[in-house]
Amino acid sequence: MKATAKQTTTKTLADLYTAADRQHPVTITYTKADGTETLRTIEIYDIHTTKAGDIVLKAMDRETGESRTWRLDRISAYTVHRTAYLVPRPAAADGQPRVAAPAARVPAAVIGREIARDDAAYYGDGYAILTAA
Repeated sequence: MKATAKQTTTKTLADLYTAADRQHPVTITYTKADGTETLRTIEIYDIHTTKAGDIVLKAMDRETGESRTWRLDRISAYTVHRTAYLVPRPAAADGQPRVAAPAARVPAAVIGREIARDDAAYYGDGYAILTAA
């Protein structure tokens, strides 16, 4: 994972724009407003600046299947994957809940799950090995 503290905001933003442009998912380490860290894989579809000056990513969260916003300054590390987007963006009238994948808590498990999504032969056991992580 690339640590955002070790590179400029411009470099981080350029990497994330490239990922969005090529439709490659990104695994991020994100610090929530309450200070807790979470590890998520997202599919970015929009990047913009708020009136307050914060850079915000709009992305689909692969774990929940929901559209979420993520502040760039709260991302402490990220990995851009070479795979394709999988989560469909819900239509405005689509209020159906999405089935969530088992939560992975360590970077290796999240990255392994993302590889498994694109290569069924990699984990033929239906991700069972990842639920123990």
